[in-house]
Amino acid sequence: MSGEVPAECDRIYQSLLQCHRRVPAGPSREAACRHLNRSLAECMIAFICPEESAAVKTLCANQATAVKRSQCQQAQISLATCISLHQDPS
Repeated sequence: MSGEVPAECDRIYQSLLQCHRRVPAGPSREAACRHLNRSLAECMIAFICPEESAAVKTLCANQATAVKRSQCQQAQISLATCISLHQDPS
């Protein structure tokens, strides 16, 4: 999948491209496009590591107890591992 945007994320990607065309480079672009950047990143991660991404969203939403915090941390580690396995080594 290197360099490709999944179909599920294309609408967000196109919106981000439009934001970059519309807003000049610099702090104003970073502020204006931040939510689209984040949304695209979340969409791509959910596409690449769907189970791990869902686990983080579920287990890290409410960390009221030590057990929940521990489960959240384990889910985050699993997600980080999944992401690292899909990174291009070059």
